[in-house]
Amino acid sequence: MRKLVLLAFVGLAAQLVDGSLGMGYGMTSSSLLLLAGLSPALASASVHLAEIGTTLASGASHWRLGNTDPRLVIRLGLPGAVGAFGGATVLSHLSTRAATPVTASLLILLGTYVLGRFALRPPSGSGSRRSPHGRRLLVPLGLVGGFVDATGGGGWGPVVTTTLLTGGRTAPRTVVGSVGASEFLVTVAASAGFLTGLGTAGISLGIVLTLLAGGLVAAPISAWLVSRLPGAVLGTAVGGLILATNLRVLLSWSEASAQTGVVLYGALGVIWAAFLTLAVRKARAAATEIREETEQVLEEVHADPLRGHEPETAVLEEAIAAGGPVTPRPVEPTRPHTHTVLVVEPA
Repeated sequence: MRKLVLLAFVGLAAQLVDGSLGMGYGMTSSSLLLLAGLSPALASASVHLAEIGTTLASGASHWRLGNTDPRLVIRLGLPGAVGAFGGATVLSHLSTRAATPVTASLLILLGTYVLGRFALRPPSGSGSRRSPHGRRLLVPLGLVGGFVDATGGGGWGPVVTTTLLTGGRTAPRTVVGSVGASEFLVTVAASAGFLTGLGTAGISLGIVLTLLAGGLVAAPISAWLVSRLPGAVLGTAVGGLILATNLRVLLSWSEASAQTGVVLYGALGVIWAAFLTLAVRKARAAATEIREETEQVLEEVHADPLRGHEPETAVLEEAIAAGGPVTPRPVEPTRPHTHTVLVVEPA
């Protein structure tokens, strides 16, 4: 019972991360399942089976909110499914001893990328709701992302989402929504590959359902969290968590000495703390800049009454109190009222 409760928290935490960043469910949950003692193939299979439900719910939500580009979903999802099936087949035929360092090393590489990406240069994008990318980029990107996702127990988001956001040619909400929706196809294909290679032996339905339950509970919470916590800070924290958990797996696999573990964890702790500090400072600087711009707009409105009126000023003041950005709407200058008097003289 205690193990199932722990797994529910794993699913909840992983979905909080994924729902806030558009990535991280597979990496986070797979890392924690490996730490709990599951083999790489069983950990990845359990995660992908649970993700069938979470990605379906997530994709449907993004579609209803208009966050998806159907063309982008198809062009990513189909090659991603092919890559995921191939990756699951490869991982299923590797021995546990051989697969453990491969999976943990891959997750460490992904964690390093996420840590540096969000701390040093948080992803941004344009306002375009349609992706201009063609098959030359999307097909190989989907193949690689799907293969990495299946073999690493996660990686679709870090590979695909960050690549598209780095290009800066598509609105972030469209990237996150389309990648999340296409992940359903990737998850189904990976699950089919694991079931083909492993069968159902060793796959615990209890683990799958518990992960799924935790993820479904966390889905609405993550939507609230993403509006409260800066993505750069959360991404940096998650990157460090992935590194810490998989470093533990590699140290255990290699039977490293305790002194080696202390040195490596000490170095990781210093680097992680430095990157977190940098991410927090950048987030505060961005918030301060937004606040200063908003206050400047308010001062201009107060200084020139013809530019606005009291209701508009009230909206600005409320926005400043909430700490959010404001884009003032143009207001027509007020004109003095005139009265026309009609005089009717008797004939």
